[in-house]
Amino acid sequence: MCGIAGYFGKSLPNPEKLKRTSSILKHRGPDGNGLYTHKFKNNNVALIHRRLAIIDIDERSNQPFRYQNTVLIFNGEIYNYIELRKDLEKIGHKFVTKGDTEVLSHALCEWGENALDKLEGMWAFAFYNEIEGSLFLSRDRFGEKPLYIWQKNDGFYFSSEIKGLASLSGEWPKINHDHLFRSLVNGYKSIYKKKETFFKDVKELSSGTFIKYNLNKIEISKKYWNPKLIENQKLSFKDAVHQTKEAIIRAVALRIRSDVPIAFCMSGGIDSNTLISVASKILKCDVHGFTIANKDERYDEQRLVDIAVNELGVRHTQVELNRENFLNNIRNIIKAHDAPISTISYYVHWLLMREINLAGYKISISGTAADEIFSGYYDHHLFYLASIFENKKLFNKSKKNWQKSVAPFVRNKFLKDPEKFIKNPKFRDHIYSEKNFRDYFYNPISDIFHEKEYSVSLLRKRMLNELFYEIVPVILHEDDMNAMEYSIENRSPFLDRNLFEISLQIPTHSLIKNGMAKSVLRESMNGILPNAIRKNRRKIGFNAPIEDLIDMKDKINREQLLDDSKIFKFIKKNKVEKILNKKNLTNSLSKFLFSFINIKFFLEEFDK
Repeated sequence: MCGIAGYFGKSLPNPEKLKRTSSILKHRGPDGNGLYTHKFKNNNVALIHRRLAIIDIDERSNQPFRYQNTVLIFNGEIYNYIELRKDLEKIGHKFVTKGDTEVLSHALCEWGENALDKLEGMWAFAFYNEIEGSLFLSRDRFGEKPLYIWQKNDGFYFSSEIKGLASLSGEWPKINHDHLFRSLVNGYKSIYKKKETFFKDVKELSSGTFIKYNLNKIEISKKYWNPKLIENQKLSFKDAVHQTKEAIIRAVALRIRSDVPIAFCMSGGIDSNTLISVASKILKCDVHGFTIANKDERYDEQRLVDIAVNELGVRHTQVELNRENFLNNIRNIIKAHDAPISTISYYVHWLLMREINLAGYKISISGTAADEIFSGYYDHHLFYLASIFENKKLFNKSKKNWQKSVAPFVRNKFLKDPEKFIKNPKFRDHIYSEKNFRDYFYNPISDIFHEKEYSVSLLRKRMLNELFYEIVPVILHEDDMNAMEYSIENRSPFLDRNLFEISLQIPTHSLIKNGMAKSVLRESMNGILPNAIRKNRRKIGFNAPIEDLIDMKDKINREQLLDDSKIFKFIKKNKVEKILNKKNLTNSLSKFLFSFINIKFFLEEFDK
């Protein structure tokens, strides 16, 4: 895991800008830095790298990495580098390091863009060919590693963070107010619906995509991965369970490859504890789990965490929530992220990363994307019922299971009718629920909800939209920025190509069983995961009420939230003041207030 930045164009940034950009990205790579510049005819390239040493921590793996007439800067990990190195050695390649960077360099030289299909990992890299004068950039299949791009008149800039673009170009891009307030009106699930960022003209290279620039600035962009979304109706539940179990074990085994110690983000849920159980019981890894303690009964998982710790015999550190420095922390995180924090969950996650850093770890492993791959949300149950409606026997049985086992936990008013999506398959008001706050705005943005029409069941369509356009891209952005602020590499074993492609073959009717979401995942962990967790039906989520983090009656806090600010050109101050005066905020009010605080501070920092 590292930080990268670069330029491709006619006028090379001056040495001061290059040096400053490297310094600005130091948190992403405190263990080493490198700079490469090259002139090809009338074109110039600059490549900047900051290294976080994880695999082959020797200086021989430092970057920019040269091989033959190519130069590579790389952020991420190629987990199957050992297997790829053996394949390359068979056809004559020789290696001087023990790391994945050299393997990636050789693979790109040997196979070109076809090498991307062979990689298992997370990456954002720039690969320069001195003979052609061409620049090749790529991002991993799920977009775990960020890569921002900014095309300007004087050339093409790219970086792991927007502050890198600003430093290298010598100016900050302008705020994208429409996108900023779209996220406040519609909620965080709208952030990646459009190919926009919070800054005008700044884009992210799409996941699963590469882009190539040549001397004449001709841009070639291509989606190199298009998974087949075809269910295998002949795949039995038993076979799905077996294949899933084997794929999870392999995914975790690949992601614990490291030359430095590893920590695990731990909750009381099935996702993180699946990874911890496999790592500790199957792979004999020395596991140290880090947990956020939450006393609010809506989010309290203490009993299940204690069960996991005791049954698995893992080391455990608990982080207590408190109100200390909350608003100052928010301001500092926004500066670090170059963006508002999407939800309270990622403020809590930031606290967890800080503790993991203090304990001396450089890697954290989390359960990101299990909900979207195996079905884990309460609305998934209703989409499932709509998807199997034609099978009356299964539908009637599943509906009874939902009424008995799921309905008692559902708080969202839109999701209390088991036939909601049978009556109206296009109903999505529960997703952009924040639009209930439209009257808080002077001129609210009005966006119609849209989703990609995958030719699969209603449930699978929802899950795939969440995975690629709504939920997981937000999680990955926040995970990366929080972890890298503390020079930690975050790994997500559920985002494994083989595991995901196996999950796509599972028939919809097998995704939920006896009122249990993630039925295949749960059964695959039978005998590995503690049963109290494996059979737990209640979904809690990694969250906290805002009242646990800030005293809204405190005079200083209120002054910070209600003082003059550009945000009040868009939002009615009296509406915000009414929220601050309320007791026991609802979940939706808590979410809105948190978003308001973040966008207010973001404007104060970046819209000067």
